[in-house]
Amino acid sequence: MVDGLDFLLAPMQYPFMVRGLLAALLVGLVCGMVGCFVVLRGMAFFGDAMSHSILPGIAVGYLVGGGARGPVFWWAMGTAIAVSLSIGAVTKSARLKEDTAIGIIFAGMFALGVALISMGRSYSLDLVHFLFGDVLGVSWGDLGLTAFFGILVVAILLLFYKEFLVVSFDDTLARTLRLPSTALYYTLLILIAVTIVASIQTVGVALMLAMLVTPPATAYLLTSRLPAMMALSALIGALAGVLGLYLSYYVGMASGAAIVLVCTGFFLLALLFAPRHKSPRQGAAG
Repeated sequence: MVDGLDFLLAPMQYPFMVRGLLAALLVGLVCGMVGCFVVLRGMAFFGDAMSHSILPGIAVGYLVGGGARGPVFWWAMGTAIAVSLSIGAVTKSARLKEDTAIGIIFAGMFALGVALISMGRSYSLDLVHFLFGDVLGVSWGDLGLTAFFGILVVAILLLFYKEFLVVSFDDTLARTLRLPSTALYYTLLILIAVTIVASIQTVGVALMLAMLVTPPATAYLLTSRLPAMMALSALIGALAGVLGLYLSYYVGMASGAAIVLVCTGFFLLALLFAPRHKSPRQGAAG
């Protein structure tokens, strides 16, 4: 028992581990809930594109702020919201499918980010932690921003849960009920964008998609009701964050990679042992 307690408490003697665990827990919860709509609406490509499209904002923020994390965060946030609205506008106004619009904007923004990084040789290496995550480098200020935006995203998601549900699964019913479908669509895009920026330091640009998709996909295999799926996905995301950080501490592995590997492990277990059931789309109203 003592050894078990030592195993759990030993990392807690370091303040950076405490902050890291809190950040991983928050990110897992928020990504797990928001990711349910990403999975059920088939928006995985949007999540991947968004996480990469904020690269120009990260680069500009780093240049403007001289390496300070604050400007990087706010420039990334502004870029993410602008990109999400641009994708929505191109999808709605042009005669293009959503994945085509996403691909065009994603490629252009990512290329711009690479160009900015390649032109600033002095800071290109310093941006590695944004690409692959640096949860152990989270400060109390970073944690505060993550908590604020995470709580905001979850609050909006729960406040408009029924509206998002109807718009996501039955557009005809949404029009019949005179719901503001376009506004809700843009709101969901912005929520995904904000979630990505608030979580980026924990797992990084390269692994962000896994946190948005893997916990919800795991929960999808285990339940046929959307409310249960959201709760289970949040639990899986939070648990993966904590276990991944412990794995990183004891094995010496990159924290972001460890968290994603734990998520993947949960998914594989669910894939092997989950009972067959109807889709959460069918059980959404339950």
